[in-house]
Amino acid sequence: MSFLDEAQSDVPLLSEKHSGIPEFLLEKAREAKAGVFETRTKPKATSDRRPVIPPGVEEQVFVTALGELEKQLGQDNVERNNKPLKDGWYMEHPNTHDLMTILDEEELVPSAMVYPGSTEEVQQVVLWANKYHIPISPISMGRNLGYGGAAPRVRGSVLVDLGRRMNKILDISPEDYTCLLEPGVSFFALHDAIKKKGYDHLWIDVPDVGGGSVIGNTVDRGVGYTPYGDHWACHSGLEVVLPTGEVIRTGMGALPGNNTWQTFPYGFGPYSDGIFSQSNFGIVTKMGMTLMPNPGGHEGFMYTFQKEEDLNQLIEIIRPLRISNILENVAQLRHVTQTIAVRGRPRTDFYKGEGTIPDSVVHEVAATLPIGDHTWAYYGMSYGPPHIRQYKLSIIDTEFKKVPGARRIDPSTLPPDEYFWARDRIASGTPELHELRWVNWMPNGAHIAFSPVSPIRGTDATKLFELAKKRHDEFGVDLFPAFCVGLREMHLIVELVYDRADPKRRKDVLDCLRHLVEDAAACGYGEYRTHLVLMDQVAGTYNWNDGALMKFHERLKDALDPNGIMAPGRCGIWPKKYRNRGWEMTKASGGNSQGDGVAPPS
Repeated sequence: MSFLDEAQSDVPLLSEKHSGIPEFLLEKAREAKAGVFETRTKPKATSDRRPVIPPGVEEQVFVTALGELEKQLGQDNVERNNKPLKDGWYMEHPNTHDLMTILDEEELVPSAMVYPGSTEEVQQVVLWANKYHIPISPISMGRNLGYGGAAPRVRGSVLVDLGRRMNKILDISPEDYTCLLEPGVSFFALHDAIKKKGYDHLWIDVPDVGGGSVIGNTVDRGVGYTPYGDHWACHSGLEVVLPTGEVIRTGMGALPGNNTWQTFPYGFGPYSDGIFSQSNFGIVTKMGMTLMPNPGGHEGFMYTFQKEEDLNQLIEIIRPLRISNILENVAQLRHVTQTIAVRGRPRTDFYKGEGTIPDSVVHEVAATLPIGDHTWAYYGMSYGPPHIRQYKLSIIDTEFKKVPGARRIDPSTLPPDEYFWARDRIASGTPELHELRWVNWMPNGAHIAFSPVSPIRGTDATKLFELAKKRHDEFGVDLFPAFCVGLREMHLIVELVYDRADPKRRKDVLDCLRHLVEDAAACGYGEYRTHLVLMDQVAGTYNWNDGALMKFHERLKDALDPNGIMAPGRCGIWPKKYRNRGWEMTKASGGNSQGDGVAPPS
């Protein structure tokens, strides 16, 4: 398929593909795809590539091993990664490399992709990997874009793609408000299934973009925007294939014939689920999830605030309202640059100069938009019957209007394609596709995130914002910050958008981000999630008591994965045979993701 054909081909529907789009979002997906390809200048790869080989494995041994796996899983379910690296876009993403690469795209590539169809076949893959000492890298659907996508941390790993064939919704309980899922079930698919069953009393909680795996997002501790936004806190019950091939069920699932696996997460004895989130200690093949009851009504609202320095007062107002649940969902306080960029137009439409876009230009453009000029925009949702909503909204209005110049935006004045309506749908449990339009800010748009966590305090918000602004100005990167406020903590999510076809811009963005991680840690702020190439640096900031936590993780890794085959390096956790061989990527080590081989099997 040519570049033009790819750009003009239709978007796959959920009825055609597990990773497809629901019909109600098809037109929006077509528009989003057109916008992505409109700014793409990166040449399309056309020639086959010589596949890489896993570290520590001879090529002929690897070829023989793949042949053996083909006999077990079927020839169609084992694929060498020797074709051109095709970028695609969000709805048709690659599992051959990181679509939003920050390094050279050949750095983080698998040697092959395999597609198990059941927990038993996942076991077979794990036992096979142990037999040949081949590193494997499991993904649910590979849509963790901005954090590495489907790419393995160790070049030459075999990618275990669970989504293609393990995509069943195993149960939806309308009485218990729970579901049981396989890894290939997207938020799109779960929402679609609930609607088709007529379960209008059930809501799902969705992240900013709904095409990712429910399991993948949850085990990476992603969030959504209803009161059920902490996805990991809302799961109940895991089925896990351990790195040695055994299968366990956690919580009540360990009791044969139990009927409370999805309703009570703890079971009896130590709570082990936590070691399977953001780790490389096992492959989750089934997960239970709680669903939210329809609250009987909802009303989205939006306020704008004029001055950058309003941030301190705003966060001080938000904190007690959020802790007391007057502000009921994850608060989103976004900067005006995102208001402009999320319209999906390239930066050059507004400014063609060097360095960061000037504030004067930003405010001049903002003044022409439906919500008017501002610096901060707050998107919220109130739930319940009208009289309950009105009680809470009147409190919010009184408090927010203590900020001079605060304006409540009347939704009836906003056009149907305004970003407010996407946030309104997300906060009421309907998946969306609008969010990633700001990636079109740059040609060949890609993004990577700075994601520190802090208390909900105005002084912390101001310190983090100023820290981010200083480094962005230094490296000439436009600043896209958003504060996402939980019940007791606050995430600052800063998206660094860049042209992935430009090596200099990739380096500038990575250097900027490495400085930000270091700066934040020096002030006591740690990231909650990060890209593959920053995992070692971020893990290294959690070094209290001479790195006691990482030493504990390494002991767990050595006990559960003695052959070091499971996702080596994920979240900075390296098996023994990789340690002290230069695999760790830090600020000082530069952009090389490869170490000096692995220790031979003992």
